[in-house]
Amino acid sequence: MPEFKCSMSKTFRILLIIAGIALVVIVAAAVVLPRARQTLEKPLGPALELPTHTPTLLAFTATQTATAVVQASTVTPGAQVTLELPTATQVVPTEEPTSTPAPLCGGPPVMLVLGIGADNGSENYTYGLGDVIRIARVDFVTPKVTMISLPRDLWVEIPGISDHYGITHGKLNQSYLYGGKGMGYYDGPGEGPGLMARTLDLNFGVQVDHYGAVNYSAFKKIIDAVGGIDVTLTRDVDGTSTDPLVIDLGYFTAGRHHFMGEEALRFARVRRMIGDLARQENQNLVLCALKEKVLSPSVLPKTPQIINALLDDVLTDLSLEQIGQLMCLLPQLKRENIILSSLPKDIFTQAQKYSPEMRANTFVLDADNKVIRDYINRFISGEWPDQPKEPSCP
Repeated sequence: MPEFKCSMSKTFRILLIIAGIALVVIVAAAVVLPRARQTLEKPLGPALELPTHTPTLLAFTATQTATAVVQASTVTPGAQVTLELPTATQVVPTEEPTSTPAPLCGGPPVMLVLGIGADNGSENYTYGLGDVIRIARVDFVTPKVTMISLPRDLWVEIPGISDHYGITHGKLNQSYLYGGKGMGYYDGPGEGPGLMARTLDLNFGVQVDHYGAVNYSAFKKIIDAVGGIDVTLTRDVDGTSTDPLVIDLGYFTAGRHHFMGEEALRFARVRRMIGDLARQENQNLVLCALKEKVLSPSVLPKTPQIINALLDDVLTDLSLEQIGQLMCLLPQLKRENIILSSLPKDIFTQAQKYSPEMRANTFVLDADNKVIRDYINRFISGEWPDQPKEPSCP
């Protein structure tokens, strides 16, 4: 009998220890997981705070076995948060059933993202013109990505800064500059991207969900981080200049090139001989080459680490969770479902407008806003642009 009682006592103590450990785990999970979730869902940069037209479906239930470890600046210094990327399988929503296929990767049905290339090379986003302006329509159901370019010189009404120099209008790229912290003109949400987003909404009725801005420094780091990109040119691109006031960007011969960050940036900036609309086509070549490199077997497994290393160099209000959704979707895109386009050239006319800040006339592109609104509305609904005969990315 004594041996039996001893055995029961040991068993009880073991069960008590197991129960204690389980309780500690439960309590820790109750405290840590909500904080981790908040970190994953928090915008990485200043939020737009702009009402959007596109529906959202943020919750996801399936995850990839490979995880991306990202540094979390909002938790204890040195701590790490594991970002679990959703799988590419379609996630069944917990709400009312529908005959429409559920979005992939736990994303929303559609996400509109404003992409901005800032023309400054500093480590921050205090100043700079928004010289590259694109809107991406990311369809998580099809899946499909459609991207349109907007001209930097488009003359627009800029809201909310008339108290400064009487500015009510300007070039579209100036809306980003005027919204930057360095200028001190704009007190609203989202800084430069926020004012550009509101300018687009006021003039053309497009309300984006999110934004991502990349300056010269960040662009070069992105290209270098993936080991450079391969671009094939069908014609020579002349970016040379003997004018001391114009940067000599170099001469790029027809044929295959391997660009690292500095060369890719110089190529993407060339517009002196070809104009801004033709420059957009060259930038499409860079985007396609970057997509191919990211999806290559040598780079794709490293993308979580690459993203982690570049988070501080890019200005965006996307959350870690949303970045994970976009990266999950990328390998699922067929070539024909990546469409890079722009507004028709014939809707624009060249003109001169008086700039109050410059106190002089400046070159602009003028257009009927109603015409642009019509294209934008069809773009948002997925009806335009038409499917090209050849894929945008070869």
